[in-house]
Amino acid sequence: MSQPRERDPALGEVLTAVGHLVRGTVRPRPPDVRLMQSITDAGPPAGDQTVTVRALPQVTRRVPAMGLVEGAAPLRRLDSALTSFVVEHPAATFLVDPGFCRQARDRVLPELPFLTRRVVTPPRTTVSTVDGLKRQPPARQPEFALPTHAHWDHVCGLLDLPGLPVLLRDTEHAWILDGVRPPAGGVRPTLTDGRPVRTYGLDGPPVFTFTASHDLFDDGSVVLVDLAGHTPGSIGVLARTARGWVLLAGDAAWHHEQVDRLRQKPAFPGEFVDDDRDAAFATLHRLHLVRRHIRVIPTHDSTVTAHLCG
Repeated sequence: MSQPRERDPALGEVLTAVGHLVRGTVRPRPPDVRLMQSITDAGPPAGDQTVTVRALPQVTRRVPAMGLVEGAAPLRRLDSALTSFVVEHPAATFLVDPGFCRQARDRVLPELPFLTRRVVTPPRTTVSTVDGLKRQPPARQPEFALPTHAHWDHVCGLLDLPGLPVLLRDTEHAWILDGVRPPAGGVRPTLTDGRPVRTYGLDGPPVFTFTASHDLFDDGSVVLVDLAGHTPGSIGVLARTARGWVLLAGDAAWHHEQVDRLRQKPAFPGEFVDDDRDAAFATLHRLHLVRRHIRVIPTHDSTVTAHLCG
């Protein structure tokens, strides 16, 4: 008698995620009212120094809303992009999320799992971080890069910037080096092959709705805050600008609609990219509550990043 064939574990994961996707479309995960009631607002960091925050030029593409926001209508489409940012402080200029390199199709994307690659491959016209810098050069060249987290589409641009130092949260650094399953897409060599990497911890007090922080320049103008969940060490870059507070939120949310409506990422591909779905959903609650005081900028939401274009 022939033995039944075992199901491919990867296929099983996909089928499970698709099942969750269908259920999430009909019945999205509801907000955690008890959690929201427990979150306190510690207020903004002290100080009056301001910085400028600018999004580098990028190509927008229309994507299905249901691929970004759980429970979104199937036929709706939203604008998305791979965006990098330049932050200029009197003491230093730096890059946040240098997300795309010139040879991504040859050096990075082939390493991603097949289905993920089909979903996330950007248009051929996508602007690399280094070319964005050439199109709109800052007054001073960037002195370091600060990824919100270590996924390929937030560090890939470093491949075109050899030798540029990187500032990375200690939790995220340990996850890359010590984790059993490091992030795909060449992340580990991008951040380890001879590149200076300096780590930091969230050693500061709560600010706004965030439980831990790190004051980058010790003047309250750029404060890194805990947004763990998408990856173990995800952070947001909270910046005081002349027009008010801005939070570069990385992938804590893919689109501002998630923040406004308190909707998590859909199960596919969310189940495959969020390290801890419960922690990611809890972080989303903090973003939802703070959105009235600061402008929350998800890295891939080109509708809101357009307001930061130089």
